[in-house]
Amino acid sequence: MSVGDLVPLATIGAVMAGGMEISRRQLRGEWSNGMLCSGPEVNLGDDHDGILILGSGHEPGVPLAEALGIRADVVYDLEVNPNRPDAMSVAGVARDLAARQGVPFTLPDPAPVESGEDASGRVSVEIVDADLCGRFAVRVLDGIIVGDSPQWLTNRLVAMGMRPVNNVVDVSNYVMLELGQPSHTFDLDRVGGSGFRARWAVDGETIETLDGVSRTLVDADGVVADAEDVAVGIAGVMGGAATEIDGTTVTVALEMAWWDPMSIARTSRRLGLRSEASARFEKGADPEVVELAMRRFAELIGSEAALAPGMADQRGDLPSREPVRVRVARVNRILGTDLGRDRIVEVLEPIGFATSKAGDDLDVVVPSFRPDSATEIDVIEEVARVHGYGRIARTVPRSGLTGALNGRQVDRRRVRSAMLGLGLDEVMPLPFLAPGDLERAGLAADGIAVTNPLVAEESVMRSSLLPGLLKTLAYNGSHRLYGLSLFEVGHVYRRPTEPRPLPDEREYLAVALAGREARAAVEVWSVLADALATRDYTLVAEAVPGLHATRTARIELASTPVGHVGEVDPSVSEAFEVGERVAWLEVDLDVLLGLSHGDLPFRPFSRYPSSDIDLAFEVDEETPAAVVESLLRSAAGDLLVDLGLFDVFRGEPVAEGRRSLAFAMRLQADDRTLTDAEVATVRQRCIDAVEGDLGATLRG
Repeated sequence: MSVGDLVPLATIGAVMAGGMEISRRQLRGEWSNGMLCSGPEVNLGDDHDGILILGSGHEPGVPLAEALGIRADVVYDLEVNPNRPDAMSVAGVARDLAARQGVPFTLPDPAPVESGEDASGRVSVEIVDADLCGRFAVRVLDGIIVGDSPQWLTNRLVAMGMRPVNNVVDVSNYVMLELGQPSHTFDLDRVGGSGFRARWAVDGETIETLDGVSRTLVDADGVVADAEDVAVGIAGVMGGAATEIDGTTVTVALEMAWWDPMSIARTSRRLGLRSEASARFEKGADPEVVELAMRRFAELIGSEAALAPGMADQRGDLPSREPVRVRVARVNRILGTDLGRDRIVEVLEPIGFATSKAGDDLDVVVPSFRPDSATEIDVIEEVARVHGYGRIARTVPRSGLTGALNGRQVDRRRVRSAMLGLGLDEVMPLPFLAPGDLERAGLAADGIAVTNPLVAEESVMRSSLLPGLLKTLAYNGSHRLYGLSLFEVGHVYRRPTEPRPLPDEREYLAVALAGREARAAVEVWSVLADALATRDYTLVAEAVPGLHATRTARIELASTPVGHVGEVDPSVSEAFEVGERVAWLEVDLDVLLGLSHGDLPFRPFSRYPSSDIDLAFEVDEETPAAVVESLLRSAAGDLLVDLGLFDVFRGEPVAEGRRSLAFAMRLQADDRTLTDAEVATVRQRCIDAVEGDLGATLRG
C-alpha cells in the first residue's frame, strides 16, 4: 500500500458478506474499531491477495456502493453446454432470448473515429500453418494512456467474476464477454519487426508467459511469433511477457484470431493453463465477428486512443459453410409435428440461420458462430429448441421391433434356465472327436470324418454329445473333482438318411450327473417337461447303445420319441476312465420344440388341506416306473395334485428279479376337505389298478 490509498472500511456493526459482524476488539495490544476489506469480503471480485485499493477520485467517508456507482443489478448464472460456444457471450444469449420472445435483435454497430497511417502498412501478418489458424487480424491504436477503467466497466467485470487490471486489458475482457471474441493486446513497440506469424511451435521452444512462468512447448502447440520468428504468445491460451502492456505503452496492436479448437484444447490441458480465451477457442469462436469486435474495442477505449484505419488480415483453413438441405417432411417426422416450411423459416432466421427455398424443402446456411451445427439433424434440433419442446405433443415414437427373440430362441433360453435352476453347470466340449471315441462310447462308428482337420485327434464330427461329456467328467476326475452335474446344448452331426450335400445336423440337450442313478436324470427331465409345459409324456423301457441295458427308457411325447433317460453303461464309463456311475439324459431339441408345448393354463390353488399317501409296490425288474406312475395318475383322477417316485429298493425281502418302487401321492380337492373315506377309496383304486394290470404286490 502507498500513502494516500483509498480502501473500503467496515465500521462497527457492519455485517460482512460471509455473515461476520464487525465489533470493537483488541488486536496485538491495540483496539480495532473496524476492518479494512479485501475484494471478496465486500463481494467485489475473487482477489484475496490483499486490501482492495479503490484508486483516486473518491471522497473519504462516502458509502462504498455510492463511491463505486454500484446499483442493484441481476447476474444470470447460466449452464452453457460444451456444444454452444455462442452462448458464452451476452450477444449469444440475447440472440436466443430475442428469438424465443419474438422481439427484434441487433448487434451494436460502433463507428469509432479513425486517424493516422493505415495499419496494413505498419504491421505485417503471416499465417504459416493454415491448419492451425483460420484467421489472424491486427489493428493498431495510437496514443494509448494505460490507466484505470471507468467505474461502470469495472463494476460489470467484477460482477462477472473478473479482476480489473487496466483499461486496455479490461476492455479486451469486456468485448470478449459481450461478443464472444477473445483478443490479445501487444505493445507494438516491443514486437520484433512489427509483424506477427501464426505457426506451430518448434519442439523444445520456450516462452515466458504473462504469469511470469517460462514454459517449454512441443510441436503440437500453436504460437504467435513476431516478424523475427520469436514466440511472443501461446496461441489462444496466454500471451508472452515480452510484449505485455504496461504504463509505458503508447501503441497497441490489437489481435483477434480463429484457432483450431482441438489444438487449443490440447495445449491448454497439457500446460494446465485454462483461460477465458482458451475456453472459447476450444469450443469454436466466430471468425466473422472480428471486425465488429475491433470497432467495439476502439469505441470502449474512447478518445484516449486513435484507431488507425485499415487492418492487417490473413485467412487460413476455416470450417466449410456449405448449405444444408433440410427436408420439411423429415423435420416433422423426427419431431412429431406438423410445421410448414414458412414456420421453419420463422424459427431459424431469428437465431442467424439463413434459409432459401429448395422446392418443397429448404437450404440452410449455418451461421459462423454455430460450429456445433453442421448436418440436417443439427438444424432439426434447433427447430425443436426454438419452436419450444413444450409445444410438441408428447407421443411415443413407433418403430420396427428389432432384436427380439423368436420362439425357438425363447424356448432354448427356457431350457438353459431350467438346467441352471437345478444347479447344473453348462459345458461346451469341442464338436470334434478323435477316431475311436464313438466306439469307446458304445456307439456306431459312423462319424463323419473331416477332410482337413487341424489335428488328427479332432478329425471326426460328433454324432452324439456322450463322448464329449464323458471326457469332461474324466478330466475333472483326474483332478479329484467328483460328483459333477453337467449339461450341454450343442449340435450333433450324423450321416444323412437320404442323398443330400450336408450332414444331418441337430441340436441336442445332454445332461450327465456323476455319482447319480437313473432316477436323478428322470427328475431333471420332469423339471424340463414342466418348464416347457409338456407333461403328457411316457417313459418306455428300451436298450440304447452306450447306455445301461436295464436302466434306460425312451421318452415319448404324443407318441413321438424325443430322447432317452437312464444311466451310462458301466463299461462305457470305464472305457473313458470315469470312476462313478453316471445318470444320463439326452433330448433332441429339434423334435421336442417342434411339438406342441408351452400351454400353461391357469389353475387356482385350493384353500383346503391335502392328504398324503405313500404306496410301495413290488414289480418285475423289467417294469418301468413310468408305467406304474401312469396307472396311479389314471386311478387317482382329478384329486391327484402331486406324484413322485421317492425310493427304489432291491434285495431281501424283495424277491429275485423284482424291485420295490415307492411313490408319494398328494390328494386335494378344490371345493372341500377330503374325508377319510374318500382318501381310502382313492387309495384302494390305485392299488387295484397297479396290482391288476402289472401283477404287482403292495408292500406292507
